[in-house]
Amino acid sequence: MQTTLIVSVIGPDRPGLIEQLSSAITAASGNWEGSRMIRLAGQFSGMVQVVLAEESLPALHDALAALENAGLRTSVHRADVEDGTEETGESLALEIVGQDRQGIVRAISGELARLGVNVVELATDCSQAPWSGERLFKTNAKILLPGALDADTVRGKIEAIAPDLMVELKNDPS
Repeated sequence: MQTTLIVSVIGPDRPGLIEQLSSAITAASGNWEGSRMIRLAGQFSGMVQVVLAEESLPALHDALAALENAGLRTSVHRADVEDGTEETGESLALEIVGQDRQGIVRAISGELARLGVNVVELATDCSQAPWSGERLFKTNAKILLPGALDADTVRGKIEAIAPDLMVELKNDPS
């Protein structure tokens, strides 16, 4: 029987990490089906969806343990892709830009949660604004709106958090 797993990894970034991780998965007869990976503050972090035979789980754990000895922490979680949490509702791409301040992610995510919006993907970044030198906050997200909620309501609620937030919502075909 095949099982689907999510393998999470984190450790100091260096060349060859993805090759080592993919070799460990292949050595356990696993198939790398999808992933998201990034380098933040010198650390490499990622998640990989792996499918393999149930009887290959011990081999995967052994292969990942060898990576732990090389400084890459891993964890394995079973993923039930038929768990009833289908992506329903309107899918939108959300982009927000504004002055950075402590708590901005909490304020935005809190408003989305109150509206019943599911955040499927999230990327945030801070940079210096070229015209003023102030810290600029930017987020890109993929969100799913619940049944009766429309994009204009979401935009209005987020813009109400602070007057400098620029909010753009577009249909997300993915």
